[in-house]
Amino acid sequence: MTGQNEDNGLWIRRFNPRDDAGFRLACLPHAGGSAPFYFPMANALPEDVDVLAVQYPGRQDRRTEPAVTDLQTLADRVATALEPWTDRPLALFGHSMGATLAFEVARRLESRNGTVPAALFASGRRAPSRHRHETVHLRDDDGIIAELKQLSGTNPQVLGDEELLRMVLPAIRADYRAAETYTYEPCAPLHCPVVGLTGDDDPKVTLDEVRAWGEHTEGPFDFQVFPGGHFYLADHQSDIIALVLDRLLGDRVG
Repeated sequence: MTGQNEDNGLWIRRFNPRDDAGFRLACLPHAGGSAPFYFPMANALPEDVDVLAVQYPGRQDRRTEPAVTDLQTLADRVATALEPWTDRPLALFGHSMGATLAFEVARRLESRNGTVPAALFASGRRAPSRHRHETVHLRDDDGIIAELKQLSGTNPQVLGDEELLRMVLPAIRADYRAAETYTYEPCAPLHCPVVGLTGDDDPKVTLDEVRAWGEHTEGPFDFQVFPGGHFYLADHQSDIIALVLDRLLGDRVG
């Protein structure tokens, strides 16, 4: 690693550290999500990939910190936290809000010091230039809970624990606000490969909105559709890991 910065220990979780890995994979959670969402991926990937799971403020061990309600601000801080890890090829994997955030982080890494990510995996999210008017963050608590239940991405134990649920709702609302008030600022396309991933029954994104990710890079673009809804990846972990390895390691896989 090239060196620490003051935020690094707060933002980065390494569930299975691999200091000698040839690649790093930074994983950015969905709205309301946290770093442990990527624990299975960190355990399943081979030793040549070091998984860096990003932990946002306002949840779990960072629950006393105010959550960030602006996605551009969040991208600034995540990019700063990831910069010390760019001494080796760094890919980005983001799901839902995390995909948009990964795009903005990639923009910053490229513009700040010319670090071109090894790949950007954008899962379950429309391309940045495809806008939807969404107002989940303006609902009352029951309205947000209904959204979480519909998408089936929240631990049922959390949804069934009234006290715990009320504790995490402020962070969830903040994330939804960041995602739903995000405004794409036109810029030069990225230079890295981009892979758009989605479930074929995702109510939050259409296939055309995912295909539009190809407009945001001068590098190669690939598009993969899996059976399932917004959290399709929970049922297709082995396929997604194989895809990530193929893009990062190529002929070295196997």
